[in-house]
Amino acid sequence: MNLQTKPSALRPVFPVGRSTIEKSHIETIADGKLYALQNVMGLDGRVSAYPANARGYSVSNCYLIKEGNRALLLDSGLSAHEASIIAQIRSLTTPDTLLSIFPLRINEYMSVCNVEAIAQSFNVEQCYSGNPDAALWVDFGRQSDAKDNGAYSLKTTLVSRAETLHVGDTRAVDVFQAPIRLINTRWMFDQNTKTLFTSDSFSHEWSDSPDGPWSISADECTTTPDHIRSFLLNTRYWWLEGGKTTDLRRKLGAIFDKYPIENIAPGYGRVLRGRALVEKQYKMFDEILARLDQSVVKSRYVDRDELR
Repeated sequence: MNLQTKPSALRPVFPVGRSTIEKSHIETIADGKLYALQNVMGLDGRVSAYPANARGYSVSNCYLIKEGNRALLLDSGLSAHEASIIAQIRSLTTPDTLLSIFPLRINEYMSVCNVEAIAQSFNVEQCYSGNPDAALWVDFGRQSDAKDNGAYSLKTTLVSRAETLHVGDTRAVDVFQAPIRLINTRWMFDQNTKTLFTSDSFSHEWSDSPDGPWSISADECTTTPDHIRSFLLNTRYWWLEGGKTTDLRRKLGAIFDKYPIENIAPGYGRVLRGRALVEKQYKMFDEILARLDQSVVKSRYVDRDELR
């Protein structure tokens, strides 16, 4: 899983075109309360959420929070995984389950691609969004593209920059703007399971095998700060080097100080399980932000093919 030293002989070769991998997994984070709906994808340089030289396998993660006869789905997955995600949701719900959907990145495919298909397959009562009409942001295929059907509609519940939502009558979930982001991104904290949902951050753990494992504990983690640094600079966080990261560290630290986090649930890759691993990963992340600050290193032009 090391970005710089992984032997080329171990790198899987995938056919040109759509990946033929059809592996899925449901990770139980808290039985009856919280599940990760995971679908495997091969890393061969075509997955933009990972560095171009990353090899192996990862998963795209959607999360299902359950409370009584209500459920909240975080993100909707890639179009290639539509059938799998619908089957995963169906296995964890009943026909009378009232489902809400919250795309954590309203302008990214992994968050929005399957919202419409899921809304047509389940009893979806609302879509949470910071935009007034979520239906305009998630209209991929199906009814919205059919000429003979009426206008596609989906109830939108507006969410402010920071507030507490509820699943059922008592299950509290805090939602707020991500402290580190390139595009409009929300993070969430589930008070019941003490899980922090970090979208496209902390997504730097993947596997050499398509069978995972797709969660990891402190005892199993061999990740180094240098790996996290290389991951960030070779993905959408290339701009951190030589930036003003002091404010980012303060905002990130405020979240980890405020919440008793026991799990980190990213949008991609392994779920980070246990308080010990949460603390370890946060300290490494914070260390790298400190090393990338403009007081330590200068910003510079980065060629798109340069690996750091």
